[in-house]
Amino acid sequence: MIIRLDHIPRPGETILGGEFFTAAGGKGANQAVGAARAGGKVTFIARVGVDMFGDNAVAGFKKEGINTDHVLRDTSSPSGVALIFVAKDGENSIAVAGGANGNLSPEDVIHAGELFAGASMLVMQLETPLETVQAAADLAVKGGVQVILNPAPACSLPDELLRKISIITPNETEAELLTGIKVDDHDSASKAADILLARGVKTVIITLGSRGAFVAGEGIRKLVPGFRVNAVDTTAAGDTFNGALAVALVEGIALEEAVRFANAAAALSVTRMGAQSSVPARMEIEEFLRNNG
Repeated sequence: MIIRLDHIPRPGETILGGEFFTAAGGKGANQAVGAARAGGKVTFIARVGVDMFGDNAVAGFKKEGINTDHVLRDTSSPSGVALIFVAKDGENSIAVAGGANGNLSPEDVIHAGELFAGASMLVMQLETPLETVQAAADLAVKGGVQVILNPAPACSLPDELLRKISIITPNETEAELLTGIKVDDHDSASKAADILLARGVKTVIITLGSRGAFVAGEGIRKLVPGFRVNAVDTTAAGDTFNGALAVALVEGIALEEAVRFANAAAALSVTRMGAQSSVPARMEIEEFLRNNG
């Protein structure tokens, strides 16, 4: 549920004159849609409530061609909801009531275990319980599946999990929370990446908004530049990045070019309002890259 305002309200402040609308969202859902629109074959493992929001979510996934066999309907909790303020410069402030997301269990993931045998990539975030994320990472490693973890919302992560992560994709704020390093330039991004690499992650990609993404891993340590666009809403930009990145890597695109592809998808998304409604299609991403070569 989104309200667009001149600026994000400060504590105790009420602002009149906002524009209200709703859009399908949720980090995992956004990433699934991002991957599907980028050309991926996607199966989503999730929980939604038995309510209007859950009905709309499942219908939306099916419309995108996403396999929903493991999107479970939760009778004990409502669907997750995010309340979003968007300022006129595109910045946002988000509060999340996780609802059914918090009930996604390791058993749910294990029940979907056959999916991991034929998968190429597992994409996860932290709006579901950490123990469930860990269970999914265990299955992925056993099945030889690459793992992208978008550590958002950021929290403390055990080294046991990080050692199973192929690629971690924090933004500047999340990287600081995970490493204690304030990320505001190339050097600080490199230092933060070093800490995560030392803890067992194979590749670190720190997303830096319009500046692009800092990539550190075997044989690469560089900033992959972003694209300057007229941002109207940054909601789901990171999710769009992760979905597009996963597809590009599964298709065998080299890491640097895959990050550039993901940067383009994210840049397009911030030019539009909403979460899933802002995610670009593959054809749009490719056209954008041709026009911004």
